[in-house]
Amino acid sequence: MKIAIVCYPTFGGSGVVATELGLELAKKGYEIHFITYSQPVRLALLNANLHYHEVHVPEYPLFHYQPYELALSSKLVDVVKYYNIDVLHVHYAIPHAYAGYMAKKMLAEEGIHLPMITTLHGTDITLVGNHPFYKPAVSFSINKSDFVTSVSNSLKEDTFRLFNINKEIEVIPNFIEIKPENTQEVVKCDRAMMAQPQEKIITHISNFRKVKRIEDVVKIFYNIQKEVPSKLMMVGDGPEKQKAEYLCQTLGILDKVIFFGNSSEIDKILCYSDLFLLPSETESFGLAALEAMACGVPVISSNSGGLPEVNSNGFSGYLSNVGDVADMSSNSISILKDEAKLNQFKKNAKEVALRFEIHKILPQYEALYQKAVELNTLKNE
Repeated sequence: MKIAIVCYPTFGGSGVVATELGLELAKKGYEIHFITYSQPVRLALLNANLHYHEVHVPEYPLFHYQPYELALSSKLVDVVKYYNIDVLHVHYAIPHAYAGYMAKKMLAEEGIHLPMITTLHGTDITLVGNHPFYKPAVSFSINKSDFVTSVSNSLKEDTFRLFNINKEIEVIPNFIEIKPENTQEVVKCDRAMMAQPQEKIITHISNFRKVKRIEDVVKIFYNIQKEVPSKLMMVGDGPEKQKAEYLCQTLGILDKVIFFGNSSEIDKILCYSDLFLLPSETESFGLAALEAMACGVPVISSNSGGLPEVNSNGFSGYLSNVGDVADMSSNSISILKDEAKLNQFKKNAKEVALRFEIHKILPQYEALYQKAVELNTLKNE
């Protein structure tokens, strides 16, 4: 089967999930074609089953903003025709589902009927997609998709609540590839590079947007370090980073916090970690939390969005109300102060992460691709 995948090629969750999905499908013998404006960050190696097609957007003085969706639609048409693509899988509603639908219509003019699957990831629905300027186009694109999936039950409910959707939405959760080295027992972590032996290591990974409540991360750590000798690893970059640095300076803890910026060595950073903080305003799923848990790191998070579907309260970590810094701080300290409890939570976190192992989730996508192709064949007979 030949599958075209459209995604954002960035460090964000949707791009990571789409790339890892394509990589795993290629290993199983599917012919995978990534179509986007730059090579996805995790698409390090290409092989016979893996292809990347760059979308070039010509610059014209006439356009204040270059029309990426038009260039993407045209590129999709070219790739589908040249490689005889069987199914199109677009990740993120804006602008990918819209561009995919336009490509489908252009192809249909030439007698080519291509099934399209749209996967909803989060802010494409709850933040950007819900904006009045985009809402009609997003509703239209979702309803015109042949199949729609979402990464959590919470996101599925949000989609039906915010949009006038007449399509079924299948929940296929995000996943993680758990390698033997993704464990603190196997990796020989040189913790001395980051902290003293008596210090615990707390980690936060995100795109440092307002929704991540970065200042809450700093405040929680401030409370932790008063009770438990510790260091904070801040991984990622974004608009709230400068505020976080200033808050650390104001609280007098800047010497205990390391700001890494974006990193391609997340597993290596997590292998040092004793606790992961994710106090977000909302998360459609919480892929960063899952990545931490896969490395045996318990999670302190808010109870918003899809996080309760990932982080098992009192088992793999703790859930608190959004903005409840005091409760998150108390839960963090209760884990970190008790070595036996910390070790048990680390073990539990890995156990929960195994439920989302890629080989358990991949068959759901494979079944959907097969269903899409079979229904498309029946329509054309």
